[in-house]
Amino acid sequence: MRFVVLSRLTDEGAKTLKERPERVREVNRELERHGVRVLEQYVTFGEYDFVNIVEAESPEKMMRAMIELNSRGSVRTTSMLALPVDEAIEALKKA
Repeated sequence: MRFVVLSRLTDEGAKTLKERPERVREVNRELERHGVRVLEQYVTFGEYDFVNIVEAESPEKMMRAMIELNSRGSVRTTSMLALPVDEAIEALKKA
């Protein structure tokens, strides 16, 4: 399953990232241990600091990983299930 994750750094997270930019990759490896793999990652300017496309084995693994990540206080996330258009079209044809 693929998800789009929009992330905002807290003040604490911004300070950490300024001091240790490689922390981004460390977090990605930690997510993998929770069953969530980062497929694409972008730094953005505006309301969100990062846009991530991730893959998770199940919604439950995704939920646990996001709760773990948010519980640290350095980032706040919004996650959305992402369904490829071709899969959505096929599902609609079967409905």
